[in-house]
Amino acid sequence: MASLYDRFVLPKLLGCACGSRPIMRQRAKVVPRAEGRVLELGIGMGLNLAFYDPEKVSAVIGVDPAAELRAAALAAPRDPRLSVNVEDGDAEALPFAAASFDSVVCTFTLCSVCTPAKALAEARRVLKPSGRLLFCEHGLAPDPGVAKWQRRIEPFWKRIAGGCHLTRPIGGAIAAAGFRIEDSDRMYVPKTPKIAAWNEWGSARIA
Repeated sequence: MASLYDRFVLPKLLGCACGSRPIMRQRAKVVPRAEGRVLELGIGMGLNLAFYDPEKVSAVIGVDPAAELRAAALAAPRDPRLSVNVEDGDAEALPFAAASFDSVVCTFTLCSVCTPAKALAEARRVLKPSGRLLFCEHGLAPDPGVAKWQRRIEPFWKRIAGGCHLTRPIGGAIAAAGFRIEDSDRMYVPKTPKIAAWNEWGSARIA
C-alpha cells in the first residue's frame, strides 16, 4: 500500500519538477513525433498528452503503476480529438501483445523503473518492426564533477523523488536493449539543478 507521502506529497512534487517550463519544452521536442497507435511508458500525470498530434495519432495507451498518477493523467489537458486510455501497468512487464504499437514514448521514466533494461526490452517487444521509440530522459552527466555529485546525492534523492535515479546512462542503455538510435541530442536543461539537468532525447528503431 502506498504511503501518505507517496499518495499526497509525491504527486505534487513530481508535478512541480516534471511540469516545469524547461522540462515541458523538452517534452515538446519529442512527443509530437509520435504516430499511429502509441504506448506511453510511465504516463504519470499525463504531462505529455497536450503534445500529441491527433492528426497523426490514432490512440494513446498509457501505463503507470500508481493509481494517484493515473487519475491525474485521465484529467490532464489534451486535444478533445485524442483517444486516450490509461491502464494499471508496469513498464517491465507490459500487458500487451508483441508488435502491437507504432510508437513507444518514454519520457523521464527510465530513471525510476526498477530495471531499465527490462523496460526497454518490453518496449522493443511491443513495437512493430517498423515502429519507433521516442525518448527524452535525464541521467548520468558526462562531466566528472557533476557525476560525482550525482552519485553522492542519489541515495537521498531516490527516497524523496519516488525512486528516481540520477546516474543511469541513457543512450548506451537504449542501444544495449537492441535499438538503433536514429537521431539524438543532449544538453543540460536550463534553470534546472545540474545534478538532474543532463538530458538526452531522440528516436530509435529496432536494430
